[in-house]
Amino acid sequence: MSWPLDGPAAAPVLETRSAGLALPRRPGGKPRNIVVILTDDHRYDAMGFMGTQDFVETPVLDRLAREGAWLKNAFVTTALCSPSRATIFTGLYAHQHRVVDNNHPIAPGLVFYPEYLQAAGYETAFIGKWHMGLEGDDPQPGFDRWVSFKGQGDYWPNGDGLNVDGERIEQDGYLTDVLNDFALDWLESRTREKPFMLFLAHKAVHAEFYPAPRHLGRYDAATFRPPETMAAGVEGRPMWVENQRNSWHGVDFAYHANLDIGDYYKRYMETFLSVDEGIGRIMDHLDQRGELDDTLILYMGDNGFLFGEHGLIDKRCAYEESMRIPMLARCPALFPGGTVVEQVVANLDVAPTLLGLAGLEPPAWMEGRDLLPLLQGRDVPWREALLYEYYWERNFPQTPTVHALREDRWKYVHYHGIWDIDELYDLQDDPLESRNLIFSPGHEAVAERLSAALFARLEATGGLQIPLSRDAGLRNILRDAAGPGLAPFPEALLKMLAR
Repeated sequence: MSWPLDGPAAAPVLETRSAGLALPRRPGGKPRNIVVILTDDHRYDAMGFMGTQDFVETPVLDRLAREGAWLKNAFVTTALCSPSRATIFTGLYAHQHRVVDNNHPIAPGLVFYPEYLQAAGYETAFIGKWHMGLEGDDPQPGFDRWVSFKGQGDYWPNGDGLNVDGERIEQDGYLTDVLNDFALDWLESRTREKPFMLFLAHKAVHAEFYPAPRHLGRYDAATFRPPETMAAGVEGRPMWVENQRNSWHGVDFAYHANLDIGDYYKRYMETFLSVDEGIGRIMDHLDQRGELDDTLILYMGDNGFLFGEHGLIDKRCAYEESMRIPMLARCPALFPGGTVVEQVVANLDVAPTLLGLAGLEPPAWMEGRDLLPLLQGRDVPWREALLYEYYWERNFPQTPTVHALREDRWKYVHYHGIWDIDELYDLQDDPLESRNLIFSPGHEAVAERLSAALFARLEATGGLQIPLSRDAGLRNILRDAAGPGLAPFPEALLKMLAR
């Protein structure tokens, strides 16, 4: 364990269970039914209604956006599976809940929002990928029904099977369909005596991408438009980003193979089709029971995914395609269809929002905010900036420790432990993050302001510590000997001496 169990970073989470799980009720608050559907690595613009790629089909997500709300500026505070999921369940930053990578265990005393719902009389179910800190799949506190699998799981049976309420059973079929079936079975089994919260967490669309057989090859003839920022040698790009091109997480040696990014994206979207179908099945079931319009359906990804932007694949970094996620919500009883939320929101806000929908006052230690006022179009004070953090992993050493501050217009990215340059982007004029302004004349004051605000936010939340992990997992450290060489040292850091 590399984090102390006391001190400022631990204080918000270690006091809560001892304080009890009974939260104050909001006056007049009606507990709503809740369905959360979480996918893995689904990037923010991979939805049909956005038109990023002509062939993308997500009819059910399109329906959610049309009949509910699209939170168009939704982000994660760490673009990595385990930290993001822990943030969703706690409303805390990674440096607070301390699940800072895919290897750190859950800290003793950490409380998940379903425990509060359960204490308030909710029926709760978790079905799908847990993958928080350890490879185990044992039932976790806060859930009446539990269906999960070890680690990342597999799209097809791998011999490990599923953990169903503590008992091991075989995985019978394609995992996305199996999880959808479990979700529908649980919904059908309810007696309606209590409000419910279903959390359905798919493995999809995590790599490697394996579509259901009925969807395989659907987009073979489609045309993929490569990203505009995929080219090498961009002025102002940090050296580490350029060097990562020839690595496990780069377009020139992706996963240490000769990967076609366009074909890879097509398999990705084919893999997502069974997720979209499953959401439609859940909505149809709730409609048949007369519960659909009074149930909050929240769809979101756990982080984004790069398909060649800045020469990279995967996630972890602070570029938009990595940290930005799709987020859609539908509940006609609470807010109208066609709503578009412009404010910067995050996975940090999920726990307090769902507690509020249950008629409960979220605990004061949560860093997130209740999203319902935004969904209802109310003019309320909101965050001016979102903190992002990622901590270097020895088994994926291509990406350094990253801290970033993302405002509506500006993004400042600060790197730790490397001899390189930081980044500053004007997202209003440069949404693709193609022009690094960190050394651009006239932007010095903006960079200084954002740097000061970043460290002030870290200090205020107990984040001025860097975690150290024990070695764990495979090390993906190879480069293609015939691939691109090392990037030149940043010109802005070169100084000529008189000779």
